[in-house]
Amino acid sequence: MTQTPGTSNAMTTERNHSTLVEAARFLLSKAEEKNLTLAVAESLTGGEVTSTLVSVPGASAVVVGGVVAYATRVKAELLDVDAERLEQTGPVDSEVAKQMAQGVSRLMGADLGLATTGVAGPGDADGHPAGTVHVAVCSPWGTLARELHLDGDREAVRDGATTAVLALAGALLEAAPTA
Repeated sequence: MTQTPGTSNAMTTERNHSTLVEAARFLLSKAEEKNLTLAVAESLTGGEVTSTLVSVPGASAVVVGGVVAYATRVKAELLDVDAERLEQTGPVDSEVAKQMAQGVSRLMGADLGLATTGVAGPGDADGHPAGTVHVAVCSPWGTLARELHLDGDREAVRDGATTAVLALAGALLEAAPTA
């Protein structure tokens, strides 16, 4: 993680946490406005997305639950990600992220499904460099996915993935038609 001269790790961490919480607040307020629920499927973020969401008071009006599907087999067995796809591409894949989002939405009976998968680092995994991340959001209006190439250490990559999936979901809800 690159630091601005004169800042400490504690200040950088506090600023990152504040950004995450603001993204969560925005998403939760948009979902509540539209009377929608959400669920989260996480791999590289290991529960950080769900934890960030539930750190906001009132999150229980929107958040149904989360699944940490760190192991590839859990993605297939619990979230119904296509096992052949996982065999061909591995878990670091845009389509896998989409299927994770759809799977957690179905599993938990939520209107929206959010998903993260990728390589947090420090080294390469499954033929992908650290910082390669896929995030996805499924909704009644369709499924969106983004591929990211994030810089920084493991914590920075995980924080970036968390911020990205929260922002993607928030943008999707802001653009969604009103009921």
